Amino acid sequence: MHARMANPAYLVPDAGHAIGALMRAMQHDMEQGVVPAATLMLAAVRGSQINGGSACLYADAAEARKAGVTDDQLITVAAWRQSPYFTDAERAALALAEAATRMNDQSDDAVPDAVWNELVEHYDERQRATLILWMATSNLFNTINNIIKDPAGTTWN
Repeated sequence: MHARMANPAYLVPDAGHAIGALMRAMQHDMEQGVVPAATLMLAAVRGSQINGGSACLYADAAEARKAGVTDDQLITVAAWRQSPYFTDAERAALALAEAATRMNDQSDDAVPDAVWNELVEHYDERQRATLILWMATSNLFNTINNIIKDPAGTTWN
């Protein structure tokens, strides 16, 4: 399998620079432990599962393992509500990941108050900002990669 075209972020230089700056900011927060890297990667994996993006899912799962996500967590993240392998804080992040990824599926409230209130219980404002931007970035990459049909195993430099 081959992608339909080169990644648009490489073809539109100003977009590539902006996306790169966003990625550096997200990487900085991950490295600083603003939100645990494992939590961020679980959220990205869940979003990529929902989006059906093989390239992002493959990359996110590999990064999740590096961040300390266990095989039990990776195997059951799609069914996190029924799985015993997640903390309450991780569950709040996963609920946000699902809401942020399925906004169009919500009848009236993209992120229901119950999801938000649970997030507030576990994360301060800076951490919530990181989680929101992390999911927006993850969904951006899923959108790009799904449109151009980037296959699993693709690497980006």
